[in-house]
Amino acid sequence: MSWRCELTGKKPLVGHKVSHSNRKTKRRFFPNLRSVTLMSDALGQSVRVRITANALKTVDHRGGLDAFLLKAKDADLAPRLVELKRQIAKKRASA
Repeated sequence: MSWRCELTGKKPLVGHKVSHSNRKTKRRFFPNLRSVTLMSDALGQSVRVRITANALKTVDHRGGLDAFLLKAKDADLAPRLVELKRQIAKKRASA
């Protein structure tokens, strides 16, 4: 499983670990990923996703998974969440 947020697309960054003698060695800064189950109000089903803690706060701030997905860019989302976004938009258009 890749170290990538399924909602925001955040991935590991590369930098240096700097020792006391100022010697630099490569290291990776991983995103704070969590496996959570979010509820889609429009579809009435739960979705298991692997997202960052920051994305989880943003989902709550925007008013749930449906609102977040409808506002998000397709390029940032995982392929299965793009399909979920289409289903939610279709359901909202028919209602």
